[in-house]
Amino acid sequence: MLGRVRTAVAQLVGGLGPAARPHACRGPPVGGGFSRPAFLQLTSEELQLADDHAGRAVQSPRESRRRLPWSTGYAEVINAGKSQHNEDQACCEVVVVDRRCSPRCNPDLCFHYWGLFDGHAGSGAAVMASKLLHLHICDQLRDLVDILQDSSPPPLCLPGIARELPAEQNRAPLAQADAELPSDALPRFHLEKAVSHESLVIGAIENAFKRMDEQIERERMTRLVAGGCCALAVVYLLGKVYVANAGDSRAIIIRNGEIIPMSREFTPETERQRLQFLGFLRPELLGNEFTHLEFPRRIQHKELGKKMLYRDQNMNGWAYKRIEEDDLKFPLIYGEGKKARVMATIGVTRGLGDHDLKVYNSNIHIKPFLSCVPEVRVYDLTQYEHCPDDVLVLGTDGLWDVTNDREVADVVKEVLMDYEPNDPCRYTVAAYELVVRSRGVLKERGWRLPNDKLGSGDDISVFVIPLGGPGNYT
Repeated sequence: MLGRVRTAVAQLVGGLGPAARPHACRGPPVGGGFSRPAFLQLTSEELQLADDHAGRAVQSPRESRRRLPWSTGYAEVINAGKSQHNEDQACCEVVVVDRRCSPRCNPDLCFHYWGLFDGHAGSGAAVMASKLLHLHICDQLRDLVDILQDSSPPPLCLPGIARELPAEQNRAPLAQADAELPSDALPRFHLEKAVSHESLVIGAIENAFKRMDEQIERERMTRLVAGGCCALAVVYLLGKVYVANAGDSRAIIIRNGEIIPMSREFTPETERQRLQFLGFLRPELLGNEFTHLEFPRRIQHKELGKKMLYRDQNMNGWAYKRIEEDDLKFPLIYGEGKKARVMATIGVTRGLGDHDLKVYNSNIHIKPFLSCVPEVRVYDLTQYEHCPDDVLVLGTDGLWDVTNDREVADVVKEVLMDYEPNDPCRYTVAAYELVVRSRGVLKERGWRLPNDKLGSGDDISVFVIPLGGPGNYT
């Protein structure tokens, strides 16, 4: 198997091309329409091949074209026919952060960035996010260029011209309140919370996701941005890797054979209590059609008055309650596993876009239940000595639906053992092989894995990012 993969990838890998050049925060205008990641540099003929549902040819950066930063490996394949185009998108960039207005005290900041965007109900949101999210992250970091390079604690306020205080009569109540505080409370009142540089970067990434979602909302009509997308972004900055996830894509680190999860899926099941709590607080969002309570199955009218198992927003366990008329409504969260849905419509609870998503044949908006805020996990590269076989694997759900963490780690290990540690194409081969094995082989009964189970019929996109080896962190 590896011999065939080696032959195929030899024609695809951009191991000899020049590394990507950094660019600053401001980017060109984003055009609409379907596209593939820019770093693939596909010709029109190659783009047509990549869009073929029948052959499902795996795509990777081509020979003699630019090599991705850190010798990153990437591969993707289109779905088996579930949508017209591949709705996944990817981005890999080196971004220079210029200061907003402060004097130059330190060198410019530069961060490495990788992003996977799994679109649904159209590729518009994924395309737009893939071209702009890193620029929003850059913009959020512009006030922090000198702060992050200074070992002292971050300042409470940034320098600048403060707004004029209210009139004297408006400040009097505040002064009186200060005077009435007990003397032992005064020191505590003026204490500041300790804020780390790491938390500033996390906050910048979180705000960037929110700004990206707001831009999609503002421009979705003029740019024809359809649907939404899950977003998985990785930022390497000042020795630390920040993994931000909003959706059901996932990331793992494979270090000396150990698997370290760097994200988790956000689905109706994993976020049940958050969704139920919102439905409880704001029942008007349920449109008088749904109940925030969860039951093991749909309740029948003949069961009114009986006691049945249920759980609400405050419960991890189950209890019994007497069934009332309101309990006959459709549950806010229905189904389990990959079939779980919010309002019988969508299977992910975090992501970008989906501003026009409604329950079928109704005017009930689902967006209030969907969060654009990612969970950010941090991995400090300086705390460990990494070897060339230590990698960070990013994948859309097309990979993880049919391949578990251990299987991914085994495939990566198998591929990397077959290549010299200094061979830059080894990581692209690993990504290629992960996509091939998750897609399977086309047989009479569809795409099948070696164990004859169904392969992934979804779009599959994979990054394999080396964490060790000379020159990777420059």
